[in-house]
Amino acid sequence: MSATLSQWSRALVASGVAWLVAWQGAALAGLPRRTTVALGLYGFVLGVVFGKAYSLVPSYFDRSLAWERAPAVHLPLAVVGTAGLALAPLEPVPAAVGTAGAATWAAGVAVFLAALGWTLRDNPTGAETGTGDHNADRRPVDRAANLFVPVVFAYLAVGSWETLAGRVTVLPALLDGYPPRATHLLAAGGAALLLFAVGVRLLPRFLVVDLPAWVPWVVLPPGALGPALLAAGLPAGPVFRAGAVLEAVAVVGFAAAYVRLYRASDRERVGFYGPLLGVGFGVLAVALGLSFAFATVDPALVAAHYRLNLLGFLGLSILGVTFQFYPPTVGRFAGAGDRLALASMGLVAAGLVLELVGAAVPVALAPTAGRTLALVGAVAYAYLVLGVFVQRARG
Repeated sequence: MSATLSQWSRALVASGVAWLVAWQGAALAGLPRRTTVALGLYGFVLGVVFGKAYSLVPSYFDRSLAWERAPAVHLPLAVVGTAGLALAPLEPVPAAVGTAGAATWAAGVAVFLAALGWTLRDNPTGAETGTGDHNADRRPVDRAANLFVPVVFAYLAVGSWETLAGRVTVLPALLDGYPPRATHLLAAGGAALLLFAVGVRLLPRFLVVDLPAWVPWVVLPPGALGPALLAAGLPAGPVFRAGAVLEAVAVVGFAAAYVRLYRASDRERVGFYGPLLGVGFGVLAVALGLSFAFATVDPALVAAHYRLNLLGFLGLSILGVTFQFYPPTVGRFAGAGDRLALASMGLVAAGLVLELVGAAVPVALAPTAGRTLALVGAVAYAYLVLGVFVQRARG
């Protein structure tokens, strides 16, 4: 990977890390949910996803990124777009800010899809995996995972279009403009499905454990179909229920696979705890989702559901994997190390538990205390990751 690609991919990741802190601060301040969703999904989760995808996905298809400056073009579009989407729900921000934010963010996604689409144009199914001969036994899993990456791209395209069409009324929406449809397409179809596809390749290598070849076929097909049914069927009905069941199968299957890998590994890395906590919260999130699909919806639990998904399942998984790519132990600054990394993930997890308790059984100050802990954990995570980035930039 060239220095240019590495630099700008890290910059996108850094922007996502900064949005995580902003998101937790906004949640603690009680800002509107659409603001916090914009910060959490469009800013943090997808910011980090885009940054790492520019470097990982081409190599998984045995290719090099066709346009190495794509992340540099994408970065300002993503930052400005996220800011516009986050500010739009606030008073007295004019509607034009949200429109500009949606257009700019969608333009950034177009850069991402164009760069990776052109890179993979002669290997769209990922039959060429870049897997070395010493890992030949992993090729069936790698090929299965690659098959679903174009599905991720489709979800990102449709979700971004729906985000834009929801703000620009002259554009025809593919669905009906209901905002949760777009966020489900992007979160479950874009981020979560990419986590599944990349995870079944990456995590076994991190833990140095083999993954059975059938596991991707349990996780990825329902993970690919579920988000479409969820988005189309919201907020209720048989299509929504089918989507909830499929997404639950994917998340529980991925959780079981990761727990199996973790238990079988003899390696000890602080980053491994992130996905372990993440899949636990993912199981809780899909359990809540199934209750919404098959029983009554408790409004107090809707916010908990989105926090469990974005900050718990996706967020903690991202935190852990980030610590694998950028180990805190390489930091030569105060506090850098595994202890603070573990504390950051523990604080986020503890905060989510308090929030869930406060939503399920009204307990005074529990949600506020939980969001405070999550904010402190996010700040600690940002301190470690951004500190390593600054240290690397200074040489």
